[in-house]
Amino acid sequence: MSAEPARRIVLVRHAKSDWPDVDDHERPLAERGRKDAPVAGRRLAGSGITPDLALVSTSARTRETWKLMVPELPSKPRTVYDERLYDASLGELIAVLNEVSDEVADVVVVGHNPGMHALADALAGESEGDALARMNRSGFPTAAIAVLTFTGSWKAVEHGVGRLVSFWAPHA
Repeated sequence: MSAEPARRIVLVRHAKSDWPDVDDHERPLAERGRKDAPVAGRRLAGSGITPDLALVSTSARTRETWKLMVPELPSKPRTVYDERLYDASLGELIAVLNEVSDEVADVVVVGHNPGMHALADALAGESEGDALARMNRSGFPTAAIAVLTFTGSWKAVEHGVGRLVSFWAPHA
C-alpha cells in the first residue's frame, strides 16, 4: 500500500499595483511592486520549493508580478494564465485547484485579494507556529506568500484539508 502523496500550494498575492486611469484588469505594478516581486521570487526560491505548475491570473499586475519572480527561481515551472483567477471567489479558486493533474506535486497560484487570503484561511485546517495569526493580522498584503501542505489528490482540496506551514510578506 502506497502512502498518499505530499503536495504544496503556494499562494502569492500580486505585488503593489499602480492606480492609473485604466480598467482594473489592466492596472500595472507600482514602483514598489516592481521592487517587491523579485524579493518574493527570492523568498520562494529560498524556501526550497520548486513548483511544477504556476497558475496566474490574466490581469496585468499578476502577470508582471510572476514575470519578475521567475528569474529568481532555480527553474521555471509550466505557467498557465487563467482568466478564472481574476476576481475569483473562494469556491472558484478551489475548483481551479481541483482540476490540477495529480502528476503535479507543487503549484503556485498568483492572484488577488480577497481571494488569496480567503483560500489560505479556508484550506488551513492547521498552522505551524503563529503563521495563521500573522497572516490574519496582516490581511495578506501585496507580494505576500502563504505555503500550505496537504496529502492526497488535487480533487480532494477543500476547506480544512491543509496545513499553513509558512506566511511571509515583504513589509510585515
